[in-house]
Amino acid sequence: MSSGLSRRRVGNSNLNGSVETSQFSNYQEKNLNSASQGLEYHNFDKVDHKVVCDPLDIMEDQERSKQPCLTLMEEVLLLGLKDKQGYLPFWNDSISYILRGCIILELAFRGRIQMCRDSLRRRYPLSECLIEVVNDKVTGEVLLDETLKMMKTSEKMTISSWVNLMSGETWNFMKIGYQLKQVRERLAKGLVDKGILRTEKRNFLLFDMTTHPISNNMVKDDIRNRLIVMLTAPTIVLPNSVFFPETIPMKHLRVISLVCAAYAANVLENVFSFSDYEIRERAFNRVDEFFRDFSQWPFTIKYSSNIGCMNSSLANVVAEEICGGKDKELQLEVVAAVLQIFTRFDCIL
Repeated sequence: MSSGLSRRRVGNSNLNGSVETSQFSNYQEKNLNSASQGLEYHNFDKVDHKVVCDPLDIMEDQERSKQPCLTLMEEVLLLGLKDKQGYLPFWNDSISYILRGCIILELAFRGRIQMCRDSLRRRYPLSECLIEVVNDKVTGEVLLDETLKMMKTSEKMTISSWVNLMSGETWNFMKIGYQLKQVRERLAKGLVDKGILRTEKRNFLLFDMTTHPISNNMVKDDIRNRLIVMLTAPTIVLPNSVFFPETIPMKHLRVISLVCAAYAANVLENVFSFSDYEIRERAFNRVDEFFRDFSQWPFTIKYSSNIGCMNSSLANVVAEEICGGKDKELQLEVVAAVLQIFTRFDCIL
């Protein structure tokens, strides 16, 4: 008696293989002209297989490869974190405000924002000038992209207004939504995703607190060495590394901004905690020099052989970076404006 079921006929595997090959070749022939429509082919290994990709994605990857591994906010946070305990000192109440200023700095260095073109802006302090978004491409960093979207969809405001609003320092309840919340925690989680920090739970008497001890000391040591060279070396030659490659645009101005931000956030002392008194004094004298020269526009670059002043090697490379980025003068004005805001904390300290 038949069960009513019949076995399905299986075709020859060689035949199927030839059909699939012919279909794939026909697919390739139909798409030979797709490169002219904005698509490109890329070979993989030695197999004659090709994958279609968008050239815009390749350009974005190339642009991101020129950026440092860590943002200015992440570097300032790392300098303030205790290596083994994994938390910031409880009495440091200035770092939150400085981190918001570092977001503005990072967007300016990445060419996303600049000063508004207005001939009357010279009448006002730099921090009271309006800024605008000139490039709304995503950066891949959550905080930067969130701030960029917020600036793009809102009215134009001054730099000091943006830093105050993102810090939550406003009495206008209509603009309370501009506050960036949990910046330190979000930065720490981003560093955990990058493999630099790890997450632990610590018990503080009555409550448990999430901490983020450092799991990769090479990153923090690289930041420390960079700052030590910038502040104490007679000849400034920044060390290149995987975390800070040579291809970074305006790398010396970026490190100078990091120095000023770390000092205003009261975390620069951690870099020189084991240094001699003379080295510390020399370093902080140079910090004062940076604040004086780079918190105004145009930058005041003075050549001097004195220990406390900017040496000629640093002045030369900074002048070259400024001359090489003449189309970025409005972006550099934003950098000077943020450093001008940081000088307020310099006076407090």
